[in-house]
Amino acid sequence: MRIGLVVFFFLNNLFFINLCFSSETNIYKKIDLFGEVLEKINEEYVDEINQSESMDSAINGLLQSLDPYSAYMSPEIFSEMQTETSGEFGGLGIEVSMESGVVKVISPIDDTPASRAGIKAGDYIVKIEDTQVQGKTLSEAVELMRGPVGSSIELTVRRKGEKKALKFNITREIIEIQSVKTDLLENNIGYIRLTSFNENSGEQIKNKIKDLEKNENIKAYILDLRNNPGGLLSQAITISDFFLNNGEIVSTKSRKPSENRKWFAKEGDITNGKTLVVLINYGSASASEIVAGALKDHKRAVILGENSYGKGSVQSIIPLKNKGAIRLTVAKYYLPSGKSISEVGVSPDIEVDEEGEEFKIKSETDNQLNYAIKLLNG
Repeated sequence: MRIGLVVFFFLNNLFFINLCFSSETNIYKKIDLFGEVLEKINEEYVDEINQSESMDSAINGLLQSLDPYSAYMSPEIFSEMQTETSGEFGGLGIEVSMESGVVKVISPIDDTPASRAGIKAGDYIVKIEDTQVQGKTLSEAVELMRGPVGSSIELTVRRKGEKKALKFNITREIIEIQSVKTDLLENNIGYIRLTSFNENSGEQIKNKIKDLEKNENIKAYILDLRNNPGGLLSQAITISDFFLNNGEIVSTKSRKPSENRKWFAKEGDITNGKTLVVLINYGSASASEIVAGALKDHKRAVILGENSYGKGSVQSIIPLKNKGAIRLTVAKYYLPSGKSISEVGVSPDIEVDEEGEEFKIKSETDNQLNYAIKLLNG
């Protein structure tokens, strides 16, 4: 019996070793195959190619095959990302990702050239000036959209529900984001608009709520997270905590169980439990979805609007030996209910789609905000 067990153990481990060896051999064969393909392209392709650029494209292709948010940054692009441009370059004011080989708008940022021109969340940018986006990396496409302040650029966009491509001529500006705006609406409803999760967003919201709370008759709040593409996880946790007394806010799960984490609310709702409505749309992503999802799962707020974007993953910037870097997805977010946000998003309790071509956030045409006000007054 013991001999049988020893033989089984030996054979079992021999099989495992062979399996590992076979897997390793296959990888080396694929690497050899890749080298052979590159050599054939270099020798036989109709035009002369830049092998360095070809390798960069191959690396980026590998990363983008994982998900839309993983990407390669060349040393030049990584250096630019780390350096402040101090007004030398202007932007359009859009948060983008790559999907099916084209640039997809996650969200236009309030009061920026893109939002004023009419770019919407979910738009696909298929052409930048005369350059087709198909085949470009996300970093290359973003670089094409940057340029001197005051210069204009034409974007060709495909939009769901529109048969023809739309063209937008946009003038670049310095993008300065004021992440928190507040107002006191009719019948003492406090309105808080958060456009991104920056380093001081939590502190700004806390101070704004304190100011609003000085009005003793304030009865409810509207937290507007529409077209908010996200930002810092720490700020999403802080802002969620402002409206909760206890319970889990969010958790992250990664490949390494030792790196899994959970964050919980501390006691103390700074609005003293006042009624809360949270507005979301397809442009609400990442940190916005964490806040909306946590408040929904704890039944602390009514979520109103449209389904959110569905970006529920954590990216880490990992420097490389060549002074470039990779942006790699290292974990996923999970709501208190245990649900993942990735590719699903947060669904509203009350679905209200934006209406009409003239729709503009926080204006007379904002039917979603008007609905929220009527709901709170009703």
